[in-house]
Amino acid sequence: MNALHALARRRVLAAGLLAASIAPLAACGRKPSRGQAVPSGATVLALGDSLTSGVGASADTAYPAVLQRLTGWKVINGGISGDTSAQALKRLPELLQKHQPALVIVSIGGNDFLRRQSASATRANVYKICEQARAAGAQVLLVAIPELTILATLGQLSDHAMYEDIAKELGIPLHRKGWSGVLADARLRSDNIHANAAGYELFTQGLVDTLKDTGLLAR
Repeated sequence: MNALHALARRRVLAAGLLAASIAPLAACGRKPSRGQAVPSGATVLALGDSLTSGVGASADTAYPAVLQRLTGWKVINGGISGDTSAQALKRLPELLQKHQPALVIVSIGGNDFLRRQSASATRANVYKICEQARAAGAQVLLVAIPELTILATLGQLSDHAMYEDIAKELGIPLHRKGWSGVLADARLRSDNIHANAAGYELFTQGLVDTLKDTGLLAR
């Protein structure tokens, strides 16, 4: 009996140690990925499509211009209307070489969804964009894009799950529900898929909050 009792005690102790070792890992998984604060005056590249270029508003109210005003960074508007993730990936090396940004904000994939392109190909392209930016020495912030669903046509937008997955795999910060929140509100849109000046302003304010929460922007 004593031997059985001792064996049972050892099993309970081992289980407790295992749980204790797993708990901190689980807690770390729930915390947002953190970066180093990007100083004022640093160059930041905003890579994307029409939502980055600012379709639906003027150049000075597009989100990169608003972000520059709110942060003191030199924000390069690397948005091209109609761009897919493959096209953004193709032009990224030249942008990285030319501007040598301290931070790249990646907001791409909406046109892939609208054109019903392969989700796996889109995921691979976005993943490669983030990898290449980091390989060039930049920090990366990924922006989630809304998923194209039946509910989306009714104004009920939600982020595509691939962005959460990519951010977790690469250990990079993710800005959640930015475009989903703005584009779900008709008052903040210029048309069905683009923001207006008020929408870009609100998106950028939320983006700044995420930048602060993840340590990329000093409070």
